[in-house]
Amino acid sequence: MASTSVDNAGREGAGAAASKPPTVCPRFHAAVELIGRRWVGAILVTLLEGPQYFSDLGAAVPKMSDRLLSQRLRELESEGLVARLVHDGPPARVSYSLTPVGRELEPAIRELHDWAQRWEQAVDKQIEH
Repeated sequence: MASTSVDNAGREGAGAAASKPPTVCPRFHAAVELIGRRWVGAILVTLLEGPQYFSDLGAAVPKMSDRLLSQRLRELESEGLVARLVHDGPPARVSYSLTPVGRELEPAIRELHDWAQRWEQAVDKQIEH
């Protein structure tokens, strides 16, 4: 599948034909789909603080069922972003942490957090006017 670059102004890069619409890089699309799934951002932000037990993740992400938390953690583990560690008991406990690949998302997640703050302020200003 062809991909195109887009410069900072949102215009197609010079290498793309003017008559063809831009196509999205499949790797970028897959990454955005993965981290854009419901609750994944909240899980990743929580794991940026360090390893977390399952129950701590559940408490940090309110309104998320244990079943869905478990599913998202399995997805992130299968994609190599999260590591799962079983601690011997009794009772046996499971903790989760970001892998080095998952940790590489930190700058993007932090920037998205900062952008969200600016976006919220901009929306609040629009409502005031």
